[in-house]
Amino acid sequence: MVVAVIVFISLFLFVFLAIKFATADGDFTLTSKGGAKRDQIEDKVFWITGASRGIGEILAKQLAKLGAKLIISARNEAELERVKRELTGKHVPDGVKVLPLDLASGEDRLKDAVEKAESFFLNAGVDYMIHNAAVERPKTTALDVTEESLKETFNVNVLGTLTLTRLLAPYMLRRGKGHFVVMSSAAGKTPAPGQALYSASKHALNGYFHTLRSELCQKGIQVTIVCPGPIETSNASGAASSENKASREKRVSSERCAELTIVAATHGLKEAWISYQPVLAVMYLVQYMPTIGYWLMDKIGGNRVEAAARKGNTYSLSLLFGKKKAS
Repeated sequence: MVVAVIVFISLFLFVFLAIKFATADGDFTLTSKGGAKRDQIEDKVFWITGASRGIGEILAKQLAKLGAKLIISARNEAELERVKRELTGKHVPDGVKVLPLDLASGEDRLKDAVEKAESFFLNAGVDYMIHNAAVERPKTTALDVTEESLKETFNVNVLGTLTLTRLLAPYMLRRGKGHFVVMSSAAGKTPAPGQALYSASKHALNGYFHTLRSELCQKGIQVTIVCPGPIETSNASGAASSENKASREKRVSSERCAELTIVAATHGLKEAWISYQPVLAVMYLVQYMPTIGYWLMDKIGGNRVEAAARKGNTYSLSLLFGKKKAS
């Protein structure tokens, strides 16, 4: 009886949050901060990985307009040059450096990249390191993960990111300041049926960087971990991808995600969640009422995997009711 009452109250809370904050696109603390602090951006050096497309590209464009100096990295140099040509702002073009980078290339090459990044601007090293590059594979079950996909995902999402951090941090420590902004995921905060490998890589990032902050915060190092839910991606023409349209999932735009990421970083938030409902409510339940949150995810797990296989909506409340209503 007691368990039934707890479940009922929790589900009521879940529905209440989903309705009351239906239009919210971020957690309570993040959305209460207003705009970005421009004085924390102007003339500062931002190094962005994964900057050739998606959120990384948009972060570069927004930061350039706000007066930042930029180092933009990705594997595709031609696309980085395209992004650079499209930037506008106080330090464009001379204050924008293209630094091709493959996070899976090994420690020696990452060390060379860090040395170049630190030498680009006279008397100014990297102020903000935005870890945005990531591999996300098509949704599949946890048991269908292959060794190849495991290595590819962790080499980029975890090992390369951590190695780059370990090589860059000493420069920041010598200056007594530096800020790591980590693009994690809602999948790094909750179970993510159909995304076990991606979820595992993001949980690893959260654990490492929260610990890094605890160890180095008194030495001037800040860490902001950003956990977006479903984000609207665009193709080269700027139109929403057909996959996103077909699934009918409500997604935060890439532009809004980038905007809120900058708000979170410049306000020094330790962690920020960016998503619409019902993902935000699930994150709150797992964070503050884990028994109920995990029970809820167990209820939808199999249905979510099936919805993904049909390219259906994998973020719908209707997943609670099974395949017929979730289709």
